[in-house]
Amino acid sequence: MRHTGARFAKWGMLPLRVVVGLVFLMHGAQKLFVFGLGGTADIMGKLGLPLPLLCAAIVIVAELLGGLAILLGVFTRLAGAVLAFEMLIAILVARLSGGFFAPYGYEFELTLLGACLTFAFQGPGRMSLEETWHRPPTL
Repeated sequence: MRHTGARFAKWGMLPLRVVVGLVFLMHGAQKLFVFGLGGTADIMGKLGLPLPLLCAAIVIVAELLGGLAILLGVFTRLAGAVLAFEMLIAILVARLSGGFFAPYGYEFELTLLGACLTFAFQGPGRMSLEETWHRPPTL
């Protein structure tokens, strides 16, 4: 039994990376292609964030590039840290007053925060481009 667990351990972070990376990619794409930079900035302004156009641009870039990085397993620690910070701000600014449960609460953002902190602390796992690049060549 121990041998089987070790054989599958290398796959452990991959499903989480694929799902979380895809979620951030889709949300970034929605902000860019559906709401547009102006529409996303309007939302940021209504939330009371300063420099809403800049905030919107930062969030769109963070979600698109961060989601792609997590999905592929490159720069995963950095992407995880940046997106965890974004989720913390989203909880505090936009969701905390809605209580815990969806659709207005912060449970979804809290789940993403936890996943992103896991990437920031643990890295991408063994089945990732980052791990492949750092793996010593076999002779």
